Amino acid sequence: MANILIFDSGVGGLSVFQEIQSQLPMLNYVYLFDNEAYPYGELKPEILISRVTSLVCTIVERLNIDMVVIACNTASTIVLPFLRQQLLIPIVGVVPAIKPAALISKKAIGLIATPATVNRKYTHDLIDEFSPLIPVKLLGTTRLVMMAEEKLRGKRVDMAELKGVLSPLIGQIDVAVLGCTHFPLLHDEIQTVLGLDVTLVDSGLAIAKRVRDLVQGKISLSKIKHLGEVQKQHFIYSSAAPWEGAALNKGLQQFGFSPVQTFRLQDA
Repeated sequence: MANILIFDSGVGGLSVFQEIQSQLPMLNYVYLFDNEAYPYGELKPEILISRVTSLVCTIVERLNIDMVVIACNTASTIVLPFLRQQLLIPIVGVVPAIKPAALISKKAIGLIATPATVNRKYTHDLIDEFSPLIPVKLLGTTRLVMMAEEKLRGKRVDMAELKGVLSPLIGQIDVAVLGCTHFPLLHDEIQTVLGLDVTLVDSGLAIAKRVRDLVQGKISLSKIKHLGEVQKQHFIYSSAAPWEGAALNKGLQQFGFSPVQTFRLQDA
């Protein structure tokens, strides 16, 4: 197993990539983001299913992908069953980290996610199952998604604006769940606003461990450690030409990605 595809609607999945790549540095990584239909939280389920299955299945075949990571809460909760019907390779999804948050919270949990994730029945089922005794305060925001995208392109995070967005949770919680893969890109800024007494958790590490478990049977850990010293270049694709492409490419350099290429279904 060598080629891992990480898919998201935007650049938020880079936080998941970092966690996986830190544990499996010798693998080849391909990142595809569907910016043509961004943000996913505003799409009807049938459109989302059609787009994600078409894009993922096409790039899997074209680039000989061995495993798919859907690094998007919205796509994971809606599209995974349909993808698994069409692909025989392993597919890993992401869900808000309610379970680990409930294990450490003594006061209350704040779930920071997109409005679509906050309102989805799947999320409320997770809360009912894993946090029946610890209250969970829900905060749905799309602005933090854009702030994360802007930060990657070199724009300074407006801390006053961030404080305004997070104000319903300040002083009210002891654990915050970063329930969108974009939000770990703002980890330090969110920590500053909420305070050091608030523990931030996300799903990145859990996803990385799951991917590692799936890979482990095929590649020895000693080989992983040895090959991890080799510097590799990873490839990133978008479904449409990205806005502020030059600034984005500069930000992507820190992750080891080549400049963004456009991946269109009709060209595949």
